[in-house]
Amino acid sequence: MPTYLDKLQHIDTFILDVDGVLTDGKVYITPDNKIMRSMHTKDGLAVKHAIDQGYRVVIISGGRDENILPRLKNLGVKDIFLHTTDKRPVMEQYLTRHGIDPSRVAYMGDDIPDIPPMRYAGLAVCPANAAPEVKETAHWIIGRNGGDACVRELIEKVMKVRGDWFPGLFEKD
Repeated sequence: MPTYLDKLQHIDTFILDVDGVLTDGKVYITPDNKIMRSMHTKDGLAVKHAIDQGYRVVIISGGRDENILPRLKNLGVKDIFLHTTDKRPVMEQYLTRHGIDPSRVAYMGDDIPDIPPMRYAGLAVCPANAAPEVKETAHWIIGRNGGDACVRELIEKVMKVRGDWFPGLFEKD
């Protein structure tokens, strides 16, 4: 049976949850009742680099707050699905529409609604602080918590295996 390391070389699509993955899962309420979240800049660098190298990065989130859209769009993410209570059908429709085999997908989630799409993806990944049921489903539990560059760890590992992590940058002159 292949390990998660064997699956990395086939991944060209990353599907990510937001709260608890790209963020630490906390929401901050401002005095004027606006919701704020924070995202790690290292995750942002990895997402942008993956997109620049031709990988797909897709967001599927149950969250309803659209204040994350400017950040995601600034990174080049085009496929963003919010207000999604049942994530697997959205994922299946997206993959079918774009002709992507599930074995080429790494899905990263942290909580119960992420289990069905994790079971469908070729590589199911979660942050270190994911719910216990999610950890049981995952092929790979990242060594970082959500919002603490766990997405960077996933993308960097996949891209290094495939030779796409800043090619040429680390070669000695």
